[in-house]
Formats: sequence, structure tokens, C-alpha cells
Amino acid sequence: MVDFYPPTGPYDSGYLDTGDGNRIYYEQLGNPKGKPALNVHGGPGAGATRRPTRAWDPECYRIIRFDQRNCGRSTPHASDPAADMSLNTTQHLIDDMERLREHLGIERWLLNGASWGSTLILAYAQQHPERVSEMVIQAITTSRRSELDWLYRGAGNFQPEAWDRFRDGVPEDERDGDLLAAYARLMENPDRAVRAKAAADWLTWEDAVISNEPNGIPGMYSDRDVDAQIAFVRICAHIFSHGAWLEEDQLLRNAHKLAGIPTVLAHGRHDMGCPPQTAWELAKGWPDVRLHIVEDSGHTGGEVMGQIVRTAIEDFKNRWHPIYDNPRSSAGISRCTA
Repeated sequence: MVDFYPPTGPYDSGYLDTGDGNRIYYEQLGNPKGKPALNVHGGPGAGATRRPTRAWDPECYRIIRFDQRNCGRSTPHASDPAADMSLNTTQHLIDDMERLREHLGIERWLLNGASWGSTLILAYAQQHPERVSEMVIQAITTSRRSELDWLYRGAGNFQPEAWDRFRDGVPEDERDGDLLAAYARLMENPDRAVRAKAAADWLTWEDAVISNEPNGIPGMYSDRDVDAQIAFVRICAHIFSHGAWLEEDQLLRNAHKLAGIPTVLAHGRHDMGCPPQTAWELAKGWPDVRLHIVEDSGHTGGEVMGQIVRTAIEDFKNRWHPIYDNPRSSAGISRCTA
């Protein structure tokens, strides 16, 4: 059993200027000469955790985490109606990750994340497979329109009262149409009270979806201050109402581009928001992936899923690619020994 490591806080932090008015907050933890690993947060719009890291060996890993555009400590914040959402697309986020890698002088990094983070990881890795050493992904979703329709409509079959409240959060003449687009319009309303109410309605639905899962966390989505709620939902509604700017099945269809990248997928059997079908489809025909369907978990995971993730992280810490064995490209990089 892989135990937690002592809490480790950042040794470095800063802002990355994207050149279009956005500044991306990032921080680094662990060993500056360790194996690079990037944590990609979910949401979209949730922001990176501020808790000390405990799953990563601080002697072996150089952990990087960042707040995606317009959330967390990145600026401008999406709670400000002046923040331009047209500059927040999946491609912008992929470019930010690549810009951050270059800024930090990293050749390859391990990618780790869950939920929306899994979509962004897969999209990045398919564009830049040569920059990814391994992946450890939980609660897999590819943000297909069919998946989004399940999360924001189909799951209402199990929570009809909560879904009616979610639907009734938009104007009456829009309730039978595209709810994601309707919420996106509400989140652009100049009246802060309108935006705050729409955000609260959206997050109440998100809470309801996971409420009956094993290890479900009450109020997990709505337990944040109003500005963070507004930013979260504004970004979610914006990205999801556009289908994340991905073709339907794009990330599944292009999974072959990930060949050669060792990957561990962990998905809860009872994940109500992201049913395991997508993880299963992704894993089929991908010889470099190990898929774990976790029987006692939903979207929020649990101890068994946590152990699977920590074991994968532990196994990968001693795996070094040829690029790290090249003296010209590995100066200063430390190796861990078991």
C-alpha cells in the first residue's frame, strides 16, 4: 500500500504572460531537479488545489500546478464581466500548457488530472505526444456533446426534482432548448445578481448529480465563495455550450496518437456524471493503457481509487525516458532509486 508523503508546499510560483491580456498563475513543488509532473485541474474553472501535495514523492518529483485561464489566481478572473471569454477555448488552454512547459524549460512531463482535466490532458497529449512521458487520469470524460447531454439532461432521470430546478433556472422560453447555451447567456448578464443566481442553480445541480455516489461529498461544487462560483459556472457554460470546440468522438478517434505513452486510467463504476462507458471506449485498442474500474467509487473517487492513482505515480517516478539519459538534455535532473 502506498502511503501519503509529508505535506509539501510550493518552492516557486509566478505568472505566465500569454500575450493576449491573460496571466496564468503557476507554482512548483517538490524537487526542482526531479521528474516533471503537471497537475491539470478540472471544472473547467475550478482552479488548482491550494492544499500541500501528499501523493507525490517530494524527493523524486518536480510537481507543477496551474490555474487555467480566468479562474483561481489567474487573471483576469471570470467573475469580472469584462473578462473576455472568447480568449478561453480548449486550444487556448492547450497553448497555455505548452507555453508553460517551454517557460519552465521542461522537455517532457507526466500529466495527471480528472474530469475536465482528463479532456484537456487528452487533447494536449494528442497535439504534443512527444512532450508527454506518462499519464495518470481519473474520472475520464472527453466532453463529447453526448456526454454533456447526459450530465446536464440525462442524469435528471435519477434526480428529477433537482433537474427540474436546474432547468427552471433559465428563462421559461429557453427551457426546452439548449440549457448550456441558456446558462452561458445568463453568465454574461451585466447584473451580478443574475449571474450569482445562475451560478448557484448550476452548482446545486452539480452537487445533486454526485449526491448518491459512494463517497459523495456534500456541497462539493457549491462550497466556494460567490466570485469563485461565478467564475466556475461562467467558464463551464462557455466551454460546454461550444462542445469544448472538439469534434464529436475526436479524442476517442485520435487515441492512436497516444501510442507509446504509458497511461493509467481510474474510473468509478458509479460515476453518475461521467459514466464509465467513455473510459472503456478510450481504453479499447490502446495497448499502452491500464484501465481500472473502481467498484466502490463515483466521480469523487475514494480510498481504493486514491491507492490506484498513488501506486501509478509511485511506479512512474523511477521510469526515465531516453531524453533524460542524454547528458546534453538531462543536466541537473536527479534520479530516484527504489
